[in-house]
Amino acid sequence: MTNPLDLFEHRDEHDTEGKPLADRMRPKSLEEVVGQRHLLADDRLLARAIRGDRVPSILLWGPPGTGKTTIGQVIANETKATFVAFSAVLGGVPELRKVVAAAAERKRVYAKRTILFVDEIHRFNKAQQDALLPHVEKGTVVLVGATTENPSFAVNAALLSRARVFRLESLGPDELVGLLKRALSDVDRGLGATPVELAEGTLEAIAEGARGDARRALDVLELAVAHVSGSGGDRKLTGEAVDEALSQKTLLYDKSGEEHYNVVSAFIKSMRGSDPDAAIYWMMRMLEAGDDPLFVLRRMLIFASEDIGNADPRALDVAISADLAFRRLGMPEGTFAMAQCCTYLASAPKSNASYQAFTAAREDVQEHGALPVPMSLRNASTKAMKSWGYGEGYRYPHDEDGYSGGAVYLPDDLAGRRYYQPRESGFETRIKDRLARLRGEAKNE
Repeated sequence: MTNPLDLFEHRDEHDTEGKPLADRMRPKSLEEVVGQRHLLADDRLLARAIRGDRVPSILLWGPPGTGKTTIGQVIANETKATFVAFSAVLGGVPELRKVVAAAAERKRVYAKRTILFVDEIHRFNKAQQDALLPHVEKGTVVLVGATTENPSFAVNAALLSRARVFRLESLGPDELVGLLKRALSDVDRGLGATPVELAEGTLEAIAEGARGDARRALDVLELAVAHVSGSGGDRKLTGEAVDEALSQKTLLYDKSGEEHYNVVSAFIKSMRGSDPDAAIYWMMRMLEAGDDPLFVLRRMLIFASEDIGNADPRALDVAISADLAFRRLGMPEGTFAMAQCCTYLASAPKSNASYQAFTAAREDVQEHGALPVPMSLRNASTKAMKSWGYGEGYRYPHDEDGYSGGAVYLPDDLAGRRYYQPRESGFETRIKDRLARLRGEAKNE
């Protein structure tokens, strides 16, 4: 009996209308795959394993657009095993357990293997990876994981030791140009039904702008062709059309590149400017582009102290709780705590007075070195120390209603320094008023 899901997938595979060009042109066999000859040439281990239907648990590691998902799809097309795709971003432990239970039943009843393709496996937290580990060990599932992160850091050691790592490389300009030419000539899946005239060097410019990413190259080509086809002109694909298309494909960025730091800067400055709408937008830009959520959480932990501080002491608690919640929940549920934290921090009153106190005190330490501790503050733990004057003149604040007016706690050379200057913002207003009263600096009403 035919599985209704198989029929749906078969129909969806042939219903290409509305799909992006990169999806339509995704290779269905090893022969169609562009690049990665060091892995997919006829005499290579991975190619032989795929053709022989003997794929072991593997991890495919490489930059975006280099063919990780494509190789997973090729494995699905060429294997006799049941192929199940699972997103580390959209699926949690409960969904994973259902997949594993079905795989165990399939193996027990039909003696049929299940290949589990996990996209963005680096987004699995430790608990999710641990939940998968015993089933990989027992052979209940054969794991094929895809990641843009170094598996040595992104995948726990136990799971990593049970999978062979294959590293994919960015595609070269010639390989990308060949892929673009194939897309322009393919009538069924590509843009062959929309012929355009190519200006000299156009495809090379797209290949250069794509920076080794096949998906980006095809997206830019599709956008540029759509632009010249709808312009009513001569349908000539020029450098100007390519430049415009390249400028519009900026959502995904290199996490070590300039745009990454621009988006991070916008995120921090939006929270600092108390705009929760902009802050949540920029946070989602980072997450959707593949940034590590723990990096985003770390930035919010820093922000809670550096930019909010004592204006709202609860802000640091909220940031710590969000970090703990994400580590426990993972993706996607953990992002709910991140969103709560982001909007709270953006909406909270702001003060960088604690941060400025820290930097000012550090400057004095660096400038003046190890100034002597005042005698009254020294620890008089022996009779000799007491005889030398250690602790002499110390006033115990609890004997003076909690504050010893006029007592000096800084080194003599720094007496009177004011590092912490509370702002009139949120809870810090109360701190400022209390310190003013204690110091006798309160204004007469």
